Amino acid sequence: ELGGRAIAIYSREDAYAKHRRTADAAYLLNPEGSGLSPVGSYLDIPRIVAAAKEMGAQAIHPGYGFLSENAKFAQACADNGLVFIGPTPQTIQEFGSKTDARKMAIEAGLPVIPGSAALADVGEAVAFAEEVGFPLMVKATMGGGGKGMRIVRDMAQLKAGVPAAISEALAAFGDGTVFLERYIERPRHVEVQVLGDGTGDVVHLYERDCSVQRR
Repeated sequence: ELGGRAIAIYSREDAYAKHRRTADAAYLLNPEGSGLSPVGSYLDIPRIVAAAKEMGAQAIHPGYGFLSENAKFAQACADNGLVFIGPTPQTIQEFGSKTDARKMAIEAGLPVIPGSAALADVGEAVAFAEEVGFPLMVKATMGGGGKGMRIVRDMAQLKAGVPAAISEALAAFGDGTVFLERYIERPRHVEVQVLGDGTGDVVHLYERDCSVQRR
């Protein structure tokens, strides 16, 4: 509708994916011999930026998952003259990091559930669990979509869940940092969508009850 051309990026494994077939042009991220896995290709910031420049793109829409909440990717776009269709690198860093977001909420006087700082090792997780008790949720500091998360109800699950969450978060988001929060059984999940145009005009699109997603 705006007269723009859509350029898709894809891995060999997604060669027949709809986004690749319906785009005006497409760029293969992991040709034979590149050594890149499907997930790894979608997390390769230098390769994606180079692809955008080679294809003559003016802007990058990051979609969701992978690098969409990665401040380093947003900054790389800015550094290379590409419009990142999303928040600024600073905003992504502050709100993309759940531990940073928790800190800002606490400083603003907002109520938060019990949680830890980023964990250096399993020992810190054990110490937090001994102080707060179970059940707990191991959560990836960055990213979303349920990746890098584990519900743990005892020490055995905690000791197994932390390394598993770290590995999954690292593979999905390129950042394996995790922390702990109290797990709430049957929570009410309410979100407020906020949209800004980058020039100071901001609106909220009302709230939505996402609890049904947890069934």
